[in-house]
Amino acid sequence: MGSLLREPVRDLVAKIQRGDLSAEALTRASLEAIDAGASLGAFLHVSRERAMEAARSLDAKRSRGETLGPLAGIPVAVKDALATVDAPTTAGSKILLRKLKSPPDPADGYLSPYDATVVARLRAADAIIIGKTNMDEFAMGSSNENSAFYPAKNPHDPTRTPGGSSGGSAVAVAAGMTPLAIGSDTGGSIRQPAALTGIVGVKPTYGRVSRYGLFAFASSLDQVGVFSHDVGSSAAALDVIAGFDPRDATSSQNPAPALAAGTACGLAGLRVGVVRELMEGGVAPGVRARIDHAVATLAAAGAVIVEVSLPSARLSVASYYVIATAEASSNLARYDGVRFGLREHDGVAPLAELYKKTRGKGFGREVKRRILLGTFVLSAGYYDAYYVRAQRARALIRGDFGRAFASVDVIVSPTSPTVAFRLGELREDPLAMYLADVCTLPASLAGLPALSLPCGFAAPDEGGPLLPVGLQLMVPHDAETKLFAIARAVEESLTIAGA
Repeated sequence: MGSLLREPVRDLVAKIQRGDLSAEALTRASLEAIDAGASLGAFLHVSRERAMEAARSLDAKRSRGETLGPLAGIPVAVKDALATVDAPTTAGSKILLRKLKSPPDPADGYLSPYDATVVARLRAADAIIIGKTNMDEFAMGSSNENSAFYPAKNPHDPTRTPGGSSGGSAVAVAAGMTPLAIGSDTGGSIRQPAALTGIVGVKPTYGRVSRYGLFAFASSLDQVGVFSHDVGSSAAALDVIAGFDPRDATSSQNPAPALAAGTACGLAGLRVGVVRELMEGGVAPGVRARIDHAVATLAAAGAVIVEVSLPSARLSVASYYVIATAEASSNLARYDGVRFGLREHDGVAPLAELYKKTRGKGFGREVKRRILLGTFVLSAGYYDAYYVRAQRARALIRGDFGRAFASVDVIVSPTSPTVAFRLGELREDPLAMYLADVCTLPASLAGLPALSLPCGFAAPDEGGPLLPVGLQLMVPHDAETKLFAIARAVEESLTIAGA
């Protein structure tokens, strides 16, 4: 049954609709795969009883001849940054626990009175919410090691990271536990783990998917997206979760395109831009070789390869870690021990003492670091010097993309400059960890849709087993139809070439 969970979502839904496969059997297979891969740390909570109950209800619905939803019976793993009424939510942090134990238990997480819009839309499409996945605390990290509970591990080599912050969702799909998983991407938190685990990861245009019910990190950057084994399955999921939501002030009112019914475009004559700045510097030789091979494969299929420049991309890391931390310091002020989540105090304590103890025990080291950085860059005397200048750099990056897209249809780059690094390797070097997102940050700052596609394997610089490499595709705002048509064509081309 393990291979069954790797089949395209469209095929699985068709089997369930015909009665060739029951939702109960598929859900049971998913739960068994989760149990078999428990050592990988993908999940913080598994909704066994509720998932089986939902699957049986769906099978009964089919037996009555009722119409099933577009994701009928598909087990979906949901990043634990999204609120769910029937499962605890922690955002990977101790501060959302109702009580603090040693070791902390995610089962004590916050019990939300509502579902996130994305979760509600999945349920309405007859998907089965199988559980909540592991993540870096409040999505702050690139390795999943900042989880307050335990790190997720790469199924290709459990001594290595699956990437972050949506590492648990990536592992759930890459290890064959679920056909689909939901993540969030602020600076690369879907695309980077997708690349490091060898699957498809999509970040839509900013505003394309509702953030209502997503525990915020950086509100002008956060975007919900999808992991899957193939481009078509991601398209099917985005068709369900995308679209305007009046409860999210940043939700786009532009109509969401129908993606699942799309087809691959022709590669002949397609103008593919290769970003000079994202192919230099810290890109590992093995990764560079795989990207060069992928580009050569596209050229052999008739694509026109054009070198493009994003000169302001060099400002991405610095500007991102000003803007994102500034927004985090504001967003995370709500976790104060008063309204919900953890409350640490001895008897009747002064309010300042309550804040100090709750936030001191509840937040991890990386979250504290980013709150302090963000508070500093927003403080009097530094706001103009840091935050305003970072926003100007962001505008320059957007302008660079606009000029590049005037001459090409799609821009490609490595998704990650390296293959998966070892767990613990970068924990004591925050700057090196931040640089892991150097290729994904430009599209995040510009709010563009971007997709990571597997493009073969490379050995780590220090030697060892071959590990996945991801090719990143980027298109203009609201051009998801183009992105998926091109991604399908690239996927087919690379498959034929054996990449």
